[in-house]
Amino acid sequence: MECIELDSSDFFFDGDAIDNPLDIHLESNSLAGTKAVPDHHRWYAQVHCSNAPDPPPLPGTSYGSRRSSRNVTARSRVPEEVLDSWDKLFLDGYQADLRVSTDDGTEILSHSCVLGIKSPVLRAIIEDAKPNHGFRCIRISGAPSEAVHVFIRFLYSSRFEQEQMKKHVLHLLALSHVFSVPSLKTVCIDQLERNFLSPDNVVDILQLAGLCDAPRLSLVCTRMIIGDFKNICLTDGWKVMRRVNPSLEQELLESLVEADTKRQERAKRMEEKKVYLQLYEAMEALLHICRDGCRTIGPRDQALKGSRAAVCKFPACKGVELLVRHFSACRVRVPGGCANCKRMWQLLELHSRMCFTPDTCKVPLCRHFKEKMQHLGRKEETKWDLLACKVLESRGTMGLISERRKFSTLIKPAGSRDVAPRLVGAI
Repeated sequence: MECIELDSSDFFFDGDAIDNPLDIHLESNSLAGTKAVPDHHRWYAQVHCSNAPDPPPLPGTSYGSRRSSRNVTARSRVPEEVLDSWDKLFLDGYQADLRVSTDDGTEILSHSCVLGIKSPVLRAIIEDAKPNHGFRCIRISGAPSEAVHVFIRFLYSSRFEQEQMKKHVLHLLALSHVFSVPSLKTVCIDQLERNFLSPDNVVDILQLAGLCDAPRLSLVCTRMIIGDFKNICLTDGWKVMRRVNPSLEQELLESLVEADTKRQERAKRMEEKKVYLQLYEAMEALLHICRDGCRTIGPRDQALKGSRAAVCKFPACKGVELLVRHFSACRVRVPGGCANCKRMWQLLELHSRMCFTPDTCKVPLCRHFKEKMQHLGRKEETKWDLLACKVLESRGTMGLISERRKFSTLIKPAGSRDVAPRLVGAI
């Protein structure tokens, strides 16, 4: 019997054509009374089915595509009516062919096809079970009958009651691992992380997470134990774990030591960065005093600004001013010298390491220390260059970029002895 193919462009509704073709096959006998297709409709179909290039997208197409994708995602969710039907199928046991027995003798009617599709482990068990009076019988041990009921219901509709989840979440996590149901395992881990972890049960949950291959849950529990170790080590769970699983206790103690070491190193780095930032502020204040002058101190060829000047924007200016005044008036001439004067000498030498205009620099002794650099040993030179590098790094990213550009333009090739040596380390 012959068949014909109809194109939807031959059909019109309210003057608008349906552009997408519908491949509808009808028997020729059923079309005995139909009329021939008009020629202008055939021409319309040929034009729309040609290989002409697609037109460019209209303005706002990208937004429309994003909105349509969201609509597709929303439509892809399973309607509540469908989930209700799966719940009803399980609760009513209509046409059930499988009995699941628990430790207390409870039997739960279910469907072997549903359980076999959701769990490959259950499929293998069901296939090995022999039918008896139209039913296959399997047994799920090690969990309360209510937990098994919640587990099987989740296989049908992916639903659960929050109170039941709270009561049996540990059993459900174990069941999801034993019977290989990753969707339920994900739900259980999320519920444990959000609602059920506490100092009293975190050790028990950590051990269960190791048995159930839940690395994320193990990490969350470990972080919680490290963060509140003083209280958790006094719980009953910790005492039992020390007796039955000493290797886990050793791992946790090593993690605690490692976390404490990292915390101390981080605090040390922050303190060092604070010191380097203070040194940089001192360098800025020293240059400000020697070049521009401040309200009560400045170069000899400039008048002091006095109280008419605004508040100084350099936070270290006052401290550096006191140090400069002491340095200019100190008369200590004993072995070991004055501690404040030593600090001033170090600031002047550090400035010379960071200065690239010694010929015009107004900071005292800048050129002197530039010349002194040429006679330093390699170890001493490396130490000062590293200190200068750390001080520059304390400024932040934007300061480092400008300093890198300055270095690239001012540092001369190797062999010249009239500029500062190249800084060691990243700038």
